[in-house]
Amino acid sequence: MRTSRTGRTLAALAAMLAGVALTAGAPADPLQVDRVVLMMRHGIRPPTKAQPMPIGTAAAAWPTWSVKPGWLTEHGASAIVALADFDRIGFIKAGLLPLTDCPTRIALLADSDQRTIATAASYAKGVAPGCSLTIEHRPQDEPDPMFNPIESGQAPLDPARAGAAIDAAVGPRGIAATERGMKPLLIRLDRVLCGSATATCGVAREPTTIRPATATSRPKLGGALDRASTAAQILLLEYAEGKPANEVGWGRATASDIAAFGAFHALEFRLLARPPYIATRNLAGLSPRIATWLTDEAPTAPKVALIAGHDTNVANLAGVLGLHWNVPGIAADDPVPGGAIQLERLTDGKGNHYVRASYRAQSLPELRAATAKTPYHKVLPIAGCKARGIDGLCTLSDFLAKLRG
Repeated sequence: MRTSRTGRTLAALAAMLAGVALTAGAPADPLQVDRVVLMMRHGIRPPTKAQPMPIGTAAAAWPTWSVKPGWLTEHGASAIVALADFDRIGFIKAGLLPLTDCPTRIALLADSDQRTIATAASYAKGVAPGCSLTIEHRPQDEPDPMFNPIESGQAPLDPARAGAAIDAAVGPRGIAATERGMKPLLIRLDRVLCGSATATCGVAREPTTIRPATATSRPKLGGALDRASTAAQILLLEYAEGKPANEVGWGRATASDIAAFGAFHALEFRLLARPPYIATRNLAGLSPRIATWLTDEAPTAPKVALIAGHDTNVANLAGVLGLHWNVPGIAADDPVPGGAIQLERLTDGKGNHYVRASYRAQSLPELRAATAKTPYHKVLPIAGCKARGIDGLCTLSDFLAKLRG
């Protein structure tokens, strides 16, 4: 047995969920949430390499971090715990988790990176304080094909179809025109990276390219837009980590810069991870697990399930479902550290099942403070669905068909 956190009554915290009710439908036949699956990006981490970007990208050395490259930071763990505590209140209110006992019908799945395993552990600490939950994952750093089935060979791409999907996302004018459209923002980013030394420094010196897909490799950006995406993400992580202002972009990057530069990261995912054909293939390892969690009627089936993965996994699911969000302080559609697509199974009085989606994430100020007092949490319409006359609500069968592509 355990008790809920002192001073945090359900009545007080229910207000935090205003506008994201966990029941829907006409009063005569209400829909009740009975399952939740979250596809979540890991929490705040340093750059994944000791030398974050090629020499010459920035005029000065990058700031140091307190943990190894790519690992979840202590601040990032605290931010995940805060998010999980927010989620816990909603799940209790919906009857998915017990008020005082340790939950038994909860599943936690993580990729094998340290940051994803530690994110799942931090989530467990917040969603079930004082309890011991099992996290399913492979040994740390042993590749898990479930999270990357294309490159593992389990879901090979048709290069021609992948190329057509990328061409459609880029548009008829090509990637050079896309880069030209981002030129003012590239210049603004180089000013942060280089100060006054932009003639010999920055991301905009090499033209953008797209490496075509093969059967076992996804397409990849190169050149200016690729480096801009990486630099934008590093600056966001510096700010979200709570680093002093003089260490966030060497004192030259403001919160408004962070939000603007995130458009590069979101663009990379729009071009390479969201196109439905590629998204469906790269979700092929996780889709069966999502489907099982939403359909298993066994008495022990989890009512709450979490996947602690990566921004690519979140963008893939968003592409399959046609989801779009706009978190305060973050570029539109950019997957936020700790942000999650939340899938809810809803059931009517006749036992019919439906699925709706929402996106939940901390704003940039909340990430920096490692709090989740009023996180962004918005119901998002699933493209092409209108069950019960509700835009964006899928029947369970239609949702499963979307997952299968």
